[in-house]
Amino acid sequence: MPVFQQFALPDAGEGLTEAEIVEWHVAAGDTVAVNQVLVEIETAKSLVELPCPWQGVVTRLLVEPGVTVPVGTPIVEIDTDPTGPATPTPSPATSEQVRAIAPTSSDATDGGAATSEQVGGRGPTSSDATEGADATGGGAPGGARQGEGGGAVLVGYGVASGATSPRRRASSGGPVAPPTTAGARGHALAKPPVRKLARDLGLDLDVVAGTGPGGIVTREDVLEQSARAQGRELATYPGDEASWLASGTVSADGRQTRVPVRSVRKRTAEAMVASAFTAPHVTVFHTVDVTRTMKLVEHLRADREFADVRVTPLLIAAKALLLAVRRHPEINASWDEANQEIVYKHYVNLGIAAATPRGLVVPNVKDAHRLGLLPLAQGLAELTANARAGTTSPAQTADGTITITNVGVFGIDTGTPILNPGEAAILAFGAIRLQPWVHRGKIKPRHVTQLALSFDHRLVDGELGSRVLADVAAVLQDPARGLVWG
Repeated sequence: MPVFQQFALPDAGEGLTEAEIVEWHVAAGDTVAVNQVLVEIETAKSLVELPCPWQGVVTRLLVEPGVTVPVGTPIVEIDTDPTGPATPTPSPATSEQVRAIAPTSSDATDGGAATSEQVGGRGPTSSDATEGADATGGGAPGGARQGEGGGAVLVGYGVASGATSPRRRASSGGPVAPPTTAGARGHALAKPPVRKLARDLGLDLDVVAGTGPGGIVTREDVLEQSARAQGRELATYPGDEASWLASGTVSADGRQTRVPVRSVRKRTAEAMVASAFTAPHVTVFHTVDVTRTMKLVEHLRADREFADVRVTPLLIAAKALLLAVRRHPEINASWDEANQEIVYKHYVNLGIAAATPRGLVVPNVKDAHRLGLLPLAQGLAELTANARAGTTSPAQTADGTITITNVGVFGIDTGTPILNPGEAAILAFGAIRLQPWVHRGKIKPRHVTQLALSFDHRLVDGELGSRVLADVAAVLQDPARGLVWG
């Protein structure tokens, strides 16, 4: 007899409360093994691949890609004993799951009319799903499964292999838009006068979402779509198809796109607001001659031991900050508001602010205070590569103690960085420029940069902050000083 196990969304780390289903790596009917990757999810900080805890056959995908669900929500059903009949008994929780992930009427309008998955009917075929066509509603929750060779998938449990679906967030409730009916693939339902109007306007009728009875395309639908297309042509940035706009809703005149705040961007916004309005920020600045640092970078790039890592001035700045923390360990602390305590950290997890297409992430090099220059370079390279690939794990962003942000990579001289929550200080490393500089009593071209250190004034007094920044500057000005302090 078959044994059906429902895999619930786990807490992937750091008290995760919800996550978005990004991409399924399996489909209904696939045979899976233990630890095989089932799905890729997006948390507030990173993309995470979830492995399968059982061996068996996938019977249902319970959540579509693009939908955000809370931790504990079943997302896939697996038959761990597929030798019996292949028709599982619907779970009593199925209707609750459907209600939990069903979009509001406005969501349905944005992403096309609600498919029958929200009302427990039969889903689109793989070809329909690829074209974004709406499915015919009907049936009861937990109705018929995918037929043999039919290509259809049960609504509410994902799309067929190769299909795409609009990215939308889960709704906490609200009315569900009624399902609409579409004809065969490539044949929208419309009356002859409406079809003629679409032809006259040069509009592809099959891309128009029908709002009439049964999903029929009305005259108003065609005019609205035409105005939207014309507005796009007249928009400030015509033809802008940037990836960060893909999940948004374009206004009727094409001049605005509204994109839901989610995942990394949402978490970053919450963290920055909490930090800015909780910790009293103070920023101190220092302009420093880093010509000797640039010479050291050139020497390291020619060193065979550093041949496999990318050596940049940021590496020396990171090491300088670690040396400054060693000399002034009281800056490596956090404020515990609940217990009214200052927590001093006897380790340094050095955070590196990284800009990614998904937003800002701040992974950290664990126990960076124990690392020499080469392993520090390797750690920074790994974090940067993971951040750019979107594979930064929650563990890599947890428990940072102090952070450095390289604004110079964007050609910026300096800034006033906002503290990473739970940390007492953050160093901004500016662009390095060749400038006229007084050196040994003469004006010479020298490599110069600006540093900025923001700190929590509850924890760090002006004197301490200034001493830390001065020490960082001293090492960058003369890296040999690091041998004495190290």
